[in-house]
Amino acid sequence: MNEGPDPGGAYPPAEIARKVERLGVAKARADTLTFFILAVLAGAFISIGALFFVVVVTDSALGYGVTRLLGGLSFSLGLILVVVAGAELFTGNNLIAMAWASRLIGTRDVLRSWVLAYVGNVAGCLGTVLLVAGSGVSSLGGGAVGKTAIALAQAKAGLSVTEAFTRGVLCNALVCLAVWLAIGARSVTDKILAIVFPITAFVAIGFEHSIANWFLLPYGWALGGPGGIPIDGAMRNLAASTAGNLVGGTLLVAGVYWVAYLRGEAVRNRQSP
Repeated sequence: MNEGPDPGGAYPPAEIARKVERLGVAKARADTLTFFILAVLAGAFISIGALFFVVVVTDSALGYGVTRLLGGLSFSLGLILVVVAGAELFTGNNLIAMAWASRLIGTRDVLRSWVLAYVGNVAGCLGTVLLVAGSGVSSLGGGAVGKTAIALAQAKAGLSVTEAFTRGVLCNALVCLAVWLAIGARSVTDKILAIVFPITAFVAIGFEHSIANWFLLPYGWALGGPGGIPIDGAMRNLAASTAGNLVGGTLLVAGVYWVAYLRGEAVRNRQSP
């Protein structure tokens, strides 16, 4: 006897697409203050994940690949907190483009959501920088954690526009896929497992996440001073990685899945009387 789909299994891709579309409409209509507070939380959560990464990779003798793997697993904490605890992350919110493509929300709605999320995320990151800088975490390991944070910030500030942009594209393709998989999961455990692998991959490979960089670059600057982290390099990274994140999330994930699963439904809805 056919008992139907397993209620404990993941939602099929077509249903995930519809859930993402409905979620995009809800985000576009969210209360401004509530949305902004959740965006600040997301910035703080991603910052904690980034700091966890810094501590884990410091003075590791396990070799480059294994060290980056462990660092990626650690960084996954940030998106796990965003998805499971509830927060609004700019990079994940790029999926709202699916609701826009179906003409369920307007361009102003999309821009409002992205601006609120980005500004709130930055505020959360900078607030976390202030707290972490005053906490003395950089002195852990005899000051090795601080040296690692400065070295990471210097490396990011040294990337060219092309490098930061393309790494941003690839990063948010994986971040949005992690969010996509988490939306398709039914339990908290499944959501965590769905998040861990794509996020670990982007961190281990060295892709650029604009919101994480709003923590790592200012934190490195706070530890190393203006002479240690060039401001022009930091701003170049933030601008290019943000643009890359937008392209990766909206085109490579939201756009591709909209064409695959929702385009026909959107056309039929527009043609119906």
